[in-house]
Amino acid sequence: MSELFDAVDALVASRSPLPPPTERRRLRQAHALTLDEVAAALGVRRATVGDWETGKTEPRPPQREAYARLLKQLAQLYPATEGTGAPREDTAAPQTAPPAPPKALASPSGPEPDAAASSASDTTAPATPAPAPAAPPAPAATSRPAPASRPTTASRRPSAKKAAPAHSPAAGGAYAHGPLLVLDAHADRNVTGYGAGGLILDVPAKSLPSLVEWTLAEAQLGAERLHGSGKDADPLLVLTEAACERYGLPAALSHEERLAGRLPEGHKVIKQLERAEWKLTRRGLGPWARIYRPAHGGRRQCVQLCIPSWHALDDRAWGHAAQLDPAELARVLGLYATRVMTPVGSAAVTGLQLMTALNPPTRASEPDADGRRHSEHRPGSLGTEPMDPAPCEAPDGHPVLADLPRFHVRGPDEKLFEEAYDWARDLTDAECMKRYLVGLDVNLAFAAGANGAVVGLASPPVHVTEPAFDAALPGSWLVDLSHVDPSRVKVGKQWRDLDGDLLPSPFTPTGRRPEGPAWYATPTVAYAVELGYEVAPVEAWVRRESGRFLDGWYKRLRDAYVTTMSDLGVGEKLSPAEFLEAMDGYKSRDPELGIVVDAVKMTVKGGIGKLREKARGGGWKPGQPWPALARPTWRPDIRAAVISRARINMHRKMLHLAAATGQYPVAVLSDCAVYAADGPSPLDVLPYDTDGKTVPGSFRLGVSPGMVKHEGTQSVLWGADVLEQLANDGHVANLARYIKTGEVTTKDTGE
Repeated sequence: MSELFDAVDALVASRSPLPPPTERRRLRQAHALTLDEVAAALGVRRATVGDWETGKTEPRPPQREAYARLLKQLAQLYPATEGTGAPREDTAAPQTAPPAPPKALASPSGPEPDAAASSASDTTAPATPAPAPAAPPAPAATSRPAPASRPTTASRRPSAKKAAPAHSPAAGGAYAHGPLLVLDAHADRNVTGYGAGGLILDVPAKSLPSLVEWTLAEAQLGAERLHGSGKDADPLLVLTEAACERYGLPAALSHEERLAGRLPEGHKVIKQLERAEWKLTRRGLGPWARIYRPAHGGRRQCVQLCIPSWHALDDRAWGHAAQLDPAELARVLGLYATRVMTPVGSAAVTGLQLMTALNPPTRASEPDADGRRHSEHRPGSLGTEPMDPAPCEAPDGHPVLADLPRFHVRGPDEKLFEEAYDWARDLTDAECMKRYLVGLDVNLAFAAGANGAVVGLASPPVHVTEPAFDAALPGSWLVDLSHVDPSRVKVGKQWRDLDGDLLPSPFTPTGRRPEGPAWYATPTVAYAVELGYEVAPVEAWVRRESGRFLDGWYKRLRDAYVTTMSDLGVGEKLSPAEFLEAMDGYKSRDPELGIVVDAVKMTVKGGIGKLREKARGGGWKPGQPWPALARPTWRPDIRAAVISRARINMHRKMLHLAAATGQYPVAVLSDCAVYAADGPSPLDVLPYDTDGKTVPGSFRLGVSPGMVKHEGTQSVLWGADVLEQLANDGHVANLARYIKTGEVTTKDTGE
């Protein structure tokens, strides 16, 4: 009989009555409960509770009965009364006084705000902060019943017809609702905005122009500037497919529109914007769009749009982010915006824009005789004007090379070629007797290369003949390094004899020894001196105004990466064994945080790559300028210096390990090195002692940039099979390309 009773109880629980979705949210917020707190109590995800409160889904047993019990108790504490609103704040905040007037936003100095941010091909115009009239204070929020033991919450429910209710945010000032909202439309055509920290807002706008107006006037979205001389980040609106359709936009671009990267100029929504006197940047209304009005009264008016269904979130950087629920996507993008910066385009474009945000080109001058301040060059920055590279630093087709014959192919003595490693060799007999191939991957290798890099700033390069080499002077040097013998080099200031044939050359991406004079960046030549050899440059292009332009960029991205990894359970103070254990399946602990980690990595790589963005598009011809050249941040010399340092750092670690243990890499690809070992773990390659110390100057396991993690392990038999399978005209396949998964999907051509 008891089994029957249990079955009846379960049946009743499966239909436990629940209040309407809006009432569920009101009750939770009346008691100052966050989505995270409710989710933790019920053993579900925060996004699941959010879906219950919007009516997207309904709770199922066993959570349904517990959820109904929670709401019933809250309803007794906070009975619904006439005029009861639906507050939207998910954190407690006292309602003592209205907030200070929103801080004025910086004004763009050009006709288009942040054209470079929407596409790295556009020109970045410096923005000088300007004072703006103070906004009138918002009306005070109305009070409601609350238990004595918990503070009340303030409403974050802006309306299209009235100012946002008052609140007392812990931080953020004018940007109390964070940097962005993910907008989703429901069957009743109402729109909900999901923000960082579980925030949910009603969005009253009925059209795209009114949405932009509401965002700037009432939504309290944006982010504080990253540098005192910079400008605040514009609010970002992310539109789901349903939100696109709600505002008259297609859920997906047609084939022609994807090729163009934008909607046609005659689209009805673009005409709506034009009638409302809103403008689009030169990139138009595409996956990443910027809608603005020219500065009026010193106030900046610009809103960014991101449309994932139009492929705004590249899979290589953002993984499956475009398939996330709105609340989950808001969490991912909000965390990235807080720790890196508000996205302004692809991860690469954002990485490049971050450099300027942290190191602005201008600053306000001291007051003149009339007490006025003016915009002036800010020392330590790249300035506001683009700069031609030295001829050796220019990529093929650059205007400075217009006098070269049309089909001329430049050799090493004409072209600087600083790239990451792609080197491999055959296994030795001793390595074939081992059981495993173990891959070691350097964390944020290019960020580590940027840390402390001295690069040229705002002055053009100077040509010098027969110069004395100066390791402190950034530039490009034509010098013969073929005399550097890799079999006998200085390691830690001591001469050591090594098997040079088993190590890649540090001077070329292919790992082959140079055969004559070639152009190298300063860090590469300095490493030849470090190895114990004299150098005699023939000529050089040097930059006498120099500085550590990328230090702030490195620190920002380093902190974002390390903090997010710590959230995933991978801390900085772990022992080697603890680190490897923590890294095992770390992304599965929180897949959304895993997306943020990958996005940070791509921000590093993409940002460095954008320093030498190449021409693209069918209309370009060699010798003609392309849009990226108009940017002060188009600096192939800085890119070359960073990649040179990353490659040299890699070689230095391999050299120290070889000198101490006799172990040599069998393949190196960018930031991954593969070693033969008797065991499957990196600890079978790296000689850690009982105190957790390893070879000084070599690879160290850890989460910080420049340290290494386990990339993957395969058997030596697998490696021999791949080498045989992909053997082609004497070319040795790079096993580092496949070590992670073991899958060989394409023929290795070395490209």
